[in-house]
Amino acid sequence: MTLYGGIDLHSNNNVVALTDETDRIVYRKRSANNVETVLAALAPYREAITGLVVESTYNWYWLVDALMEADYRVHLANTSAIIQYSGLKYADDDTDAAWLGKLLRLGLLPEGHIYPKAERAARDLLRWRQRLVQQHTANVLAVQNLFSRNRGRSISAQMHGA
Repeated sequence: MTLYGGIDLHSNNNVVALTDETDRIVYRKRSANNVETVLAALAPYREAITGLVVESTYNWYWLVDALMEADYRVHLANTSAIIQYSGLKYADDDTDAAWLGKLLRLGLLPEGHIYPKAERAARDLLRWRQRLVQQHTANVLAVQNLFSRNRGRSISAQMHGA
């Protein structure tokens, strides 16, 4: 039997769902975000699991790292590119986890890049710096626009003596 796993990850808990080739749910459970708990839940199915999909949320590092260190084949779902299945009568964490596994099985999973652990801190700092630069630029432009509206000419023209 081949199993496909989806993990719907939240700030303090997760839902693990394992499905087979016919989308029959073999295992599904909500648990606290704890490495040992997740690995223990997956252990009985280890040999049958083809891949595990983890949602790309703000806190995915700990789970993906633990699964990769345990030699699972891990996929990071690009959640903003996933199209929700319109045929669902309702959506909850259980169906979301199973849906991630189904997308993997069908080869339709939009994946995010799992950045190497050693390089993540530098990337996160660069992203934060980019946000600060964009915010600074927006603030400067807002002040210039405000000044221009109230003085009748652009600040650059005033600075150059026009």
